[in-house]
Amino acid sequence: MSKSRGRKTTKHTHKAAITQGLVKGMLEVTRSGIGYVVVADGSGDVLVRSHDFGNALHGDTVRVKVVKENLNTGKKEGKITEVVSRKQTEFLGHIQIANNVAFFIPATDREMPDIFIPLDKLNGAKNKDRVIVKMVQWEKSNRKPVGEVMNIMKPEDENDAAMKGLLAEAGFGLSFPDEVMEEALRLSDRISADEIAKRRDCRDILTFTIDPIDAKDFDDALSIKKINDDLYEIGVHIADVSHFVTPDSKLDEEAYKRATSVYLPDRVNPMLPEKISNELCSLRPHEDKCTFSAIFQISTKGAVKDFWLGKTVIHSDHRFAYEDVQQIIETKEGKYLEEILLLNSLAEILRKKRFDKGAINFSSQEVRFKLDEKGAPIGIMVKESKEANKLIEEFMLLANRTVAETIFKTKVDGKEIPFPYRVHDQPDEEKLQPFIEFAKKYGHKFDTSSPKKIAESFNQLLTDANGKPEQQVLEQLGIRTMAKAVYTTKDIGHYGLAFEHYCHFTSPIRRYPDVLVHRVLQSVLQNKVILDKKMEEKCKHCSERERAAMECERAGNKYKQVEFLKGHLGEIFEAVISGVSTFGFWAETIEHKCEGLVSIASLSDFDDFRHIESDYSLVGRRSGRMFRIGDKVKIKVVAANLDKRQLDFEWVLTGGTSSTAKTLDKPKKAKKKK
Repeated sequence: MSKSRGRKTTKHTHKAAITQGLVKGMLEVTRSGIGYVVVADGSGDVLVRSHDFGNALHGDTVRVKVVKENLNTGKKEGKITEVVSRKQTEFLGHIQIANNVAFFIPATDREMPDIFIPLDKLNGAKNKDRVIVKMVQWEKSNRKPVGEVMNIMKPEDENDAAMKGLLAEAGFGLSFPDEVMEEALRLSDRISADEIAKRRDCRDILTFTIDPIDAKDFDDALSIKKINDDLYEIGVHIADVSHFVTPDSKLDEEAYKRATSVYLPDRVNPMLPEKISNELCSLRPHEDKCTFSAIFQISTKGAVKDFWLGKTVIHSDHRFAYEDVQQIIETKEGKYLEEILLLNSLAEILRKKRFDKGAINFSSQEVRFKLDEKGAPIGIMVKESKEANKLIEEFMLLANRTVAETIFKTKVDGKEIPFPYRVHDQPDEEKLQPFIEFAKKYGHKFDTSSPKKIAESFNQLLTDANGKPEQQVLEQLGIRTMAKAVYTTKDIGHYGLAFEHYCHFTSPIRRYPDVLVHRVLQSVLQNKVILDKKMEEKCKHCSERERAAMECERAGNKYKQVEFLKGHLGEIFEAVISGVSTFGFWAETIEHKCEGLVSIASLSDFDDFRHIESDYSLVGRRSGRMFRIGDKVKIKVVAANLDKRQLDFEWVLTGGTSSTAKTLDKPKKAKKKK
């Protein structure tokens, strides 16, 4: 922001300038009703008061006219002139009918007008019914938006309503527009002889898929063919979504808008209609399918001797679940035993090479819910990644890396091709230092002399902490110190995987960046290179939608966890302290991975606790009693709020919970300074 010249000012002087230009950004509406347009170029947010929203809502991409600017502080105020695109068009709430006029009252704590519903668009909804409404029109001249009832939620459909509410709030469509469905239905599953002739025919090579047991969209398959005793041809075959979803089609517009599928505990909200995701593009067994493949010649020692990239046609011989393959690996018995064991051996070699180059070995745990017929959770399971998962992961990583390297090496007039790389920046020193100090308390040392040495230190810590009480907390805190992986045309490499070049090529059914990768790669292979000037903008959109999907998925899991523990009020569970703040500590149950808050108020009867930020702990001023992140505790479930998706716990004290329970744990006491 340039400062004014030649005029003296005092701190009491208010200077403002009128700016005629328009800027583009995303509207964020606070709970208090004030709005801020977050401008993508980083030039500064623009404050917008509610009467200047026009017909914009929270999350919409808008154009705002800056009408006032303080040249001293850089603060700007503006008025929204246009909605470029809407984040959300479907809303959960209830119908209100009076004097033969119907309105929809949205269930939101952010400022939003009621939606007018024409009587012929109620679709059977009655006064006070809980419904999902789609906003179909909101002209600038109209004070109220106009909508149509899409679903009537019955009282027993509380789970369904909750999940749909999360999706709608995150801006993901609950259904596909009619024109998108019509376009999908017109697509044929027949692969013509002309199309097959354009592709490498891999149908006579042993091919199979390995996916979660409940998966319906199989977007990758592996093939294996022996060349000689020391060399094998391994094919990574990916559903050829770009064959069906063409640029500028209605299907493509909707897929780009969503940018990702969303995986909730009881459903998948797909990026593409099921006709494509579960039928045309799903690599189902015993069906010919169009694929885009990376085919490698790999020695038995894991050396990649050669590779080929291009369009193929395959015929999957078998559909494995991860559990099936894991059993084959462990028992050394089962279908395609020799091939499975060879692939697993190669994957282990590839994995070791990655770690030797500095990849970080963070383990992942996945929460799965056992649901009844109405979607209510009756059990929670924690699944860990095993050899079968890692087998698939390594070959997908190999394909992704190879495609990215191929594109990076291709230049047009000496310039790089706009391409959606998947990048992960090196750790930020400021974020890393507190973690290093905390890890020292458990005896773990860090070498920060280079990014590779930091990665090696992380891996050593993870190895040493394996199986110890602090393992999970160190992993969680370690992940928090890391930068977030994003899509961008700026190829800075992927630090966590230790790859100089990386992209997403292997999941085009559920990720739009993979569709973009397929299109660019095919253009390179055909020597008709696509130079998309809007690629960086598309990358930012896909990164934003990915974050929204992750937050939605976390909220869905949290809802089910709160719902589950609502049936266990008053019960006591073992837990690990997962976070600490000035107002209490969070604890996560070991058995179910359900996190709740033990408030500082509930601890005040026993001591006056202060927050030691550098130590991730609460320490009693009188007793020295310490609650530190990573400590094991026993907690009692005292409240479960589904609307807020919050759990309240109470620490089980020596001698009782509050005043009655028996001794169940002994938190650490702080060491006295000498």
